[in-house]
Amino acid sequence: MKRILTPLAAAASALALAFAPAAQAGSGDAPAPAPSPEAPAPTPETAPPQARPALWKVADEDTTIWLFGTVHALPEGIDWYHGPVARALGESEMLVTEIEMTAETAASMKALVTRIGTLPEGQSLRAMLNAEQRTVYEDALARLGLPAAAFDPYEPWYAAMMLGMLPLLKEGYSPAAGVETVLQQARGEEMPRGALETLEEQLAIFDSLPMEAQVRLLIETAEGVDDIKAMLDLMVAEWAEGDAAELARLINESMSDPVLAERLLYRRNANWARWIDERLDRPGTVFLAVGAGHLAGTQSVQDKLAELGIATARVQ
Repeated sequence: MKRILTPLAAAASALALAFAPAAQAGSGDAPAPAPSPEAPAPTPETAPPQARPALWKVADEDTTIWLFGTVHALPEGIDWYHGPVARALGESEMLVTEIEMTAETAASMKALVTRIGTLPEGQSLRAMLNAEQRTVYEDALARLGLPAAAFDPYEPWYAAMMLGMLPLLKEGYSPAAGVETVLQQARGEEMPRGALETLEEQLAIFDSLPMEAQVRLLIETAEGVDDIKAMLDLMVAEWAEGDAAELARLINESMSDPVLAERLLYRRNANWARWIDERLDRPGTVFLAVGAGHLAGTQSVQDKLAELGIATARVQ
């Protein structure tokens, strides 16, 4: 199951926030995710234990920047917003996330995918695959209840993202329960917001991959489509325990494609470390929430900060 973790890590990135509203927009044939059955209200005996995801602090004389690793789509019922995390957000003056998260972001997703993710007229996704790849891909679509032609007009990277997200949406994972959504709701609309990247920049990570790499991403996702939820469950469990080392191990094992690893994680981590370095020149308190994989393992944001001579302290 290691091979599917690379596309899984991609599907669990901040793109989930934009992809989820567009999961059906990507194809008129794609069905809506089946609603999850309503669970009984938890009792003291059955309530899940409180999660304690990792939190770090970067500070100088007049600036504090909290670093919080997120999971962008979660099932309902994970109790994580409390303790040091809630206090850190409460004292912060600005919430900064990977991308701007507004209704306009979701509304623009379909138009953006049409512009950059659609194949030229006359081309078809399945026509790009050899016979073996096509069999694997069509079998994955069938297991998700999708017709074989569901994503024919689109580039492989977009089909891979949909194959990574749809099983999670059908099994109760939702950006509505994701960390960024909860953080925004906790402080309301009055809190100033910031973003490290644009949606266009994030999509370009995948859209600019060589077509061979896109096809490889698609087929690896298709091969592991039945295991995607189980693997994300495992990653969420490590996140909830604040075990950054184990989360890093899972992610590092998944990064079989060095080009994707460089684009998806390492280059962005370096960019964000430089953003933090520059932000430290201005006074204030900022809560910076990015995907947990960026704050774990070698070449993490913390490692990139250390290269700049900036120390981070684990708070929780």
